[in-house]
Amino acid sequence: EVQLVESGGGLVQVGGSLRLSCAASGLVDDDYAIGWFRQAPGKERERVSCIFIGDGSTYSADSFKGRFTTSSDNAKNTVYLQMNSLKPEDTAVYYCAAVFFGPSCVPVEGQKWGPGTQVTVSA
Repeated sequence: EVQLVESGGGLVQVGGSLRLSCAASGLVDDDYAIGWFRQAPGKERERVSCIFIGDGSTYSADSFKGRFTTSSDNAKNTVYLQMNSLKPEDTAVYYCAAVFFGPSCVPVEGQKWGPGTQVTVSA
């Protein structure tokens, strides 16, 4: 069973940066994809990006291109989300999840989502 654990969130000022981590366990090879999502209070879950571990290919939602970068360290079974130029509207709980790799980064059904990591951007 694959387990994903998010970390790295916190409180940051407008314009600051954070790097989120998603540590994966229970994997048997690198033929999988991980996506980042976020959910702000009162809003629906939003897709941020996803990465195919096998070759490092990524998809990113247009609204995050240029500010957010997704990468992976296969030796550590960890996926990262580097967030720069943060804005108050980036305040949300950020989650990682197994996905079907493609422009929509569709989450795999039936997986158990973790608690996420809170990112708060103060004005």
